[in-house]
Order: sequence, then structure tokens, then C-alpha cells
Amino acid sequence: MSDLFANQPASSSGYDASTIEVLEGLEPVRRRPGMYIGGTDERALHHLASEVLDNSMDEAVAGHATRIEVTLEPGNRLTITDNGRGIPVDLHPKFPGKSALEVILTTLHSGGKFTDKAYATSGGLHGVGISVVNALSIVTVVEVALNKQLYRQSFSQGLPTSGLEKVGAAPNRRGTSVTFIPDSEIFGEQKFKPARLYRLARSKAYLFAGVEIRWKCAPDLITDDTPPEAVFQFPGGLADHLKEQVGDRECATSQFFSGNQDFPETAGRVEWAVAWPLWSDGSYSWYCNTIPTPDGGTHEAGLRAALVKGIRAFADLVGQKKGKDITADDIMTSSEIMLSVFVRDPQFQSQTKDRLTSPEAARLVENAVRDHFDHFLTDNMERGKALLGYVLDRMDERLKRKQEKEVKRKTATSARKLRLPGKLTDCSTDDPEGTEIFLVEGDSAGGSAKQARDRKTQAILPLRGKILNVASANTAKILANQEIADMILALGCGTRKDCNPDNLRYDRIVIMTDADVDGAHIATLLMTFFFQEMTELVRRGHLYLAQPPLYRIVAGGKSLYAKDDAHREELLAKEFKGKKVEVSRFKGLGEMNPGQLRETTMDPKTRSLIRITLPDDYEDRQQVRDLVDRLMGNNPAHRFAFIQENAAAVDEEAIDA
Repeated sequence: MSDLFANQPASSSGYDASTIEVLEGLEPVRRRPGMYIGGTDERALHHLASEVLDNSMDEAVAGHATRIEVTLEPGNRLTITDNGRGIPVDLHPKFPGKSALEVILTTLHSGGKFTDKAYATSGGLHGVGISVVNALSIVTVVEVALNKQLYRQSFSQGLPTSGLEKVGAAPNRRGTSVTFIPDSEIFGEQKFKPARLYRLARSKAYLFAGVEIRWKCAPDLITDDTPPEAVFQFPGGLADHLKEQVGDRECATSQFFSGNQDFPETAGRVEWAVAWPLWSDGSYSWYCNTIPTPDGGTHEAGLRAALVKGIRAFADLVGQKKGKDITADDIMTSSEIMLSVFVRDPQFQSQTKDRLTSPEAARLVENAVRDHFDHFLTDNMERGKALLGYVLDRMDERLKRKQEKEVKRKTATSARKLRLPGKLTDCSTDDPEGTEIFLVEGDSAGGSAKQARDRKTQAILPLRGKILNVASANTAKILANQEIADMILALGCGTRKDCNPDNLRYDRIVIMTDADVDGAHIATLLMTFFFQEMTELVRRGHLYLAQPPLYRIVAGGKSLYAKDDAHREELLAKEFKGKKVEVSRFKGLGEMNPGQLRETTMDPKTRSLIRITLPDDYEDRQQVRDLVDRLMGNNPAHRFAFIQENAAAVDEEAIDA
């Protein structure tokens, strides 16, 4: 075997063993921060604060900490301190000469949350949070008060700059203090926003009634009405939060539906608070182990099931036959909902934990909430009837809109039957509710998608390559483009000032491109088109991105799919450890057989979609429009300036790739 390798000629392309890099320690985090914190923007910067604060919250939830302090100082210096048990400082048995503290701060996937020995439930799961913060900070200082002694160690960019020092006696102190300054090489000139940190600290206090959180900020850093000092402690938990959020708005029931319940079968609990304002829009707030999950997930599904089953049962109890047609949307649309669960070993859709995917959460939440909701409705029959009347009104409005849409769709379909795009393979149902149109890249992928689809509810429109960049084209050129014309005709809702989402022929528009660079480029062009030409569709949440896998991993009879390189490595380490595997890479959607495409990307039961939207309370649309113009417009100088401004976050290897 050695002779075989000895006779191999040197690669003329320069691609040989010496070009293969092995990143060690925390270097992968600095090379690809987006994999760990979702990017390098303002949201990602504040995610660092969340990671450290979540560790302190885990100590509080576990019953070991009662107080947390969040302090922002000049120089973008943030300190988070708790009075919990303190990070262990004794030597780690698997890392000779290193303390457990140093291992935790400098090693990915290290921590005390992989089993339930130290924490029954926790927000940190992968052992990457505090080490990622360390890797992306120019200065990190950790102090631990343990056994009446104070210890300290300093780090920079993930590496120790001092050994573990025994500072002296600390008879009246215990717990952990983490001070860090985010690295400007990663985040540029971005600074922590006091208002955002203030809201973060405040929301955490609502999520666990037993903790006191103290907020302090240097006054000269504040540019709005954020107080420089505050103390948060809310004995009523989410109910206090909801009461403050609803304010003096009139609701369908004067008393909110709120409560909490421990799970009987396993460690964990659920807390909820729901109100039904009469004349205003509502909002949803979902949490798991004190971590916000803005995209909801299985705990949301459990609450939906409990509410709809409960209100239907109450309708049957009082003899209201219409109650059998009530849906979850009828009782949840326009409501103010806050839901917080604590579960062991939760599963999330990504490292940033935007969506909970733990299957058992749905059942646990439904069972826990359902009994309380039944009691809420029947304990005061007048209150129950008032809520039922409110929900039936919402149901009547929904059915009326549905009927109007059915008439519009049938009329539009009949009138344009011969004018629909030739490549469009339409769905069979006349009702747009629940239907989807998949915009796919090329005829090959389109053919596979047509075989994989649900013919009743899923339509397929293949597009030829990269569509026109609408941000750098005039109106005449846009309308003359065949691919864009086909999309406009298929969707049926018009563009720009004539765009009316009520005329949209489908409930969801799903962009489904290959999981590679070209596919990402096509998806970007399509998102630019919808943002500019059909903005209201995006704002109302009709636009989605499919998430096809890049790899298929097989070992014996077990087969799993990975969406990217990082996910592949995670599956190899967790699901296929020590096994001989076969890894195949999909070059495009057209290479997947219909069964694989259906299972991974198109079947609502097994797929994951990313919703693209522009909520009013999240970002100013004009700022987004300006950014789209800079990056996608016809002035290359704007793109060049943006690249220069953000060059620190992109290494040469990424550019070459």
C-alpha cells in the first residue's frame, strides 16, 4: 500500500494533501461565525449576550441562582454575573493540566448539559455557547466565586491569555461572572444597543418567576428612554407580562387564560398566558427553556390542539352545533399568546434555536393545557360563552373570506384557463387555502417535483436558470421577461401598486432551488423580485424557502439527510459514530428521485420551510429596500463599498470558493 502512494504523481493543479486544512480549537467559529450565531449582523452580535445570559438562566431554573446582573459599560464591554454554583475550576480528567473552566471556554461541545446530572432542563444543549462567545471576542474575562475563593482567567479570540489565577478570598460571594468585548474583526463597528439588552433582560425575568435580574448601563451609552438602572422580578411570570402588554385594551374575556403545570411523566413544565383583544391585532411569543423560538414549533402545536379541542368540546356542551367547524386559527388569530416550556433534551431546527422540533413537546403541552382550558371555560359559563361567541365570529369571517376566494379563483381560472403559463402544472383544487406553488430551477427538477407533489394542493412552475435581476432593470424590461411574466400570470395577484394578495391563487409560494451556490443565487434573485414587485405578499407571509438536503448518509438500514456540511458532520458524529457510512452528494434537485424529494422537501409532514416576511415590529422596510438597492441594484460601486465594509467577515478561502 505504501508503494502505491509513493508512486502517485504530484497534482499539477496544486490540489493535494497539503491543501487540506484541519481547523483546530475554536478556529472554525472565527472562520464561519454564521454557522454558530446566524451571521455577523446586529442580531448575531446580541446573540452573544443571549448565550451568556442563558447560562445564568439555566442556573436559576435549576434552583441554584436567584440573582443575575447585566451591566453594559463603555468600550462595548458587557458583564453578566449570577450567584449560581460557579463554573468548576478543578482539573479536567480528560485534559491534563487544564481546568474545567478552560476546557469549557476553549473547546466546542463541552459543558454540563449533555446529560441530566447537572441540569434537568437547560437552554444550552450543544456545548458551544460560551466557547463561541469567547472565540468571537477580543477580550473575555471569567471570574468564579467557589468555596469562598475567587478565581479568574482571561482569554482573547478563543485562546487563553492567562492561566487560572486564584485571586483571593470571597467569603460573601458565589457564582460566575463573564465579561467580554465582541471582536471588531468579526462584527465591525457595531455596538450593543442598550434598549435591546434591556428588553432581553426584562423578558428573561418574566420567563422564570423566581429570578431577580438587575440591569445597569453607563448613562452616556443611552440615546433613548431606556433607564440606566432597573430591577426585574415578576412573581406572576407570563401573566404579569401579558397584563402589561394588553394594557387597557378590551378583551373577549375580562380574565386571561393563564397558568402553569409540571409535566407528570418527565422533568419539565409549561407556563402559558392567553388573551383575546377585541379590536386589535395580537402577537405570539414562544419560548423553550427560556430561549425564544420565534418560528414556534411543536410546543405551539400542542397549545393549538388544546385550545381548539377545548373550545369545540365546550360548544358541544352548550349545544352549539357550529362549534365542530372551529379551527385553531379561529381561536388563535388576533390573540395575545405567550407560551414557555421547559423540557429535557429539546431539539431545535438550527443552532440559533428559532423553532422547536421535539416531537414529545406537542403531546406534553396539549395534555397539560387542555384540562386547565376546560376548567377555564366551564368554571364560569358566561365567560365560556363569551369566548365561544368571539371565536364563532372569527370562524364566520374566515368562512366568508374562503367563499369569496373560491369564487374569485374559479372565475379567474375559468377566464384564464388557456392563458396560464404552458410550463405550469397546476393543482386540482379550486380553493386556494392550503395550496402551494413551487418555483423550481429547470425542467429536470420540475419533472422530479411533478412526480413528488400532492396533485390536489401542490402546483409546479419550472423556471429557466437565473431570472432577471429586477433591482437593476426598468419596468419595461421586467414585464418583457418571459420567466417573470409566467410567474405573474400563474400567481394572479398583480404587481407593485396593483398587487392584491386577496387575489393570490395559492396560499404559499415556495422557492425550491438546489442546495448550492447557484441555487442560492437564484433564490436571492427571486426574493428580490417578490420584495420589489409583490411586497405585500412578503409582508403577509406568503413567501417561503424550501430546504432541500445536500447529502444523503446511509449505514446499514439507516438513512438520514444533511442540509449542509456542518449538518453532515453533526450527523456523522451523533447518529453514525463509529459506523461505516456511504455519503452521497446531490448535485441538484433533478438528481433526487421523487420519493426522496417528497420526503425531504415537499411533504408538509416531514419537510422544513423558512418563511420570508417583513414584520412591522422587526425592521423598517425602507432600510431593507436601501440594502437591496445597494446589493442588487445597477450601481456596482454600492456593492463594492458593501464588500469593503464587510470584508473582515469574509476570508479569502470563502471568496475563492
